[in-house]
Amino acid sequence: MKKEYLEIGKIVNVHGLKGDVKVMPWCDEPGLLCEFDSLYIDRDKNEINIETARVLKNMVIMRFEGCNTVEAAEKLRNKVLYIHRDDLELEEGVYFIQDLIGLKVIDADTGAAYGTLKDVAPTGANDVYEVYDEEKKKSYWIPAIPDVVIETDVDGGVMKIRPLEGLLDAN
Repeated sequence: MKKEYLEIGKIVNVHGLKGDVKVMPWCDEPGLLCEFDSLYIDRDKNEINIETARVLKNMVIMRFEGCNTVEAAEKLRNKVLYIHRDDLELEEGVYFIQDLIGLKVIDADTGAAYGTLKDVAPTGANDVYEVYDEEKKKSYWIPAIPDVVIETDVDGGVMKIRPLEGLLDAN
């Protein structure tokens, strides 16, 4: 089941004396966080309005409405920030990592099960999926490229792959 709210970053420190906070982004591009007018905070998903946001050395410096002192900013340290899934439209063939985790990975031709998608590792050129086979207690590393990943059905909970020759042996 898809989550309504998705983790997008964590407030890791205060920045300056005017209530700014430093946010570690949990997305591909830190600048994405600067595109929102509001985010959600804490497990209760309380809406928090953004006054300013800018990227600084792969981090995001933000100031939230009503947070204008270092003491107020300090209270936000270690809080997780969320977006509502409807606030961000993804391009065709692009998925939220949180939606991929847990997909059953099967062979596109034979239907043989390889395991469950456990993690996504960004490598620069393309992501690599960690697929864990519970029976064999073994992980496989699958490149997230069109030649290998044939179909991703998030709603159906299945990813179909066609492993390149020797790929699973090399794992």
